[in-house]
Amino acid sequence: MIRWTVFYPKTEGATFDHDYYRDKHIPVFAAALGRSDVEVTRGIDGPHEATATVTFESLDELKAALGKLDFTFLVNDLPNYSTVPGQVQISEITS
Repeated sequence: MIRWTVFYPKTEGATFDHDYYRDKHIPVFAAALGRSDVEVTRGIDGPHEATATVTFESLDELKAALGKLDFTFLVNDLPNYSTVPGQVQISEITS
């Protein structure tokens, strides 16, 4: 199993619109992937303001899903919800 996560770090002076991210950005992102299981979190304590996570059966499945994305839209939509870009991590679930 492979997990794709976008982390939005808490940064002094940064803003993050959780409602827009959850209600506008993520539905477009999920639809582009053909997925309904994108998990979104709001950081309470720790280094991240928010995360979005999707789990895939394999790295090939992740690559195929990412091939469907319009990264231009995703990058251009960033100012609508955050002043800090996300950091992507791809992880293998080991247990």
